[in-house]
Amino acid sequence: VQLVESGGGLVQAGGSLRLSCAASGRTFSTYAMGWFRQAPGKEREFICAISYSGGRTYYADSVKGRFTISRDNAKNTVYLQMNTLKPEDTAVYYCAADYYGLGSIRQYEYDYWGQGTQVTVSS
Repeated sequence: VQLVESGGGLVQAGGSLRLSCAASGRTFSTYAMGWFRQAPGKEREFICAISYSGGRTYYADSVKGRFTISRDNAKNTVYLQMNTLKPEDTAVYYCAADYYGLGSIRQYEYDYWGQGTQVTVSS
C-alpha cells in the first residue's frame, strides 16, 4: 500500500484545512487508518484513527472537537478535517495504514506510512 497525503499549507489561527490521504491498491477497506503529526523538535504523536469499516474513530484529547477523521473506501481515501486551528497544530502530518486494525494510537501497529504534508498555522 502506498499512501500520499495532500492538502497541507499555511493557514491563520482559527482557520480550517482538510487533509487527504490517497491509498493505492484494492484492499484499502481492510486497513484502519491513522493520522499522526510531528512538530519541530518533538516526537511524532497520534492524532486520530478510524477503523477499517469506518465504524469507530479515536481522537487525541488535543484535537477532540476540532478535528474529524473520515474515510471513503470507494475512493481509497481518508480525510482529516481540521477546524479552529491553533499555532500549536503546526507540524508535518502523516497518514498510516494498519491491516485489519480497529484504529490504534500506537505507531508500531501501523504497517504503511505516507511521506507527510506540512501544516503551518500562523498566529
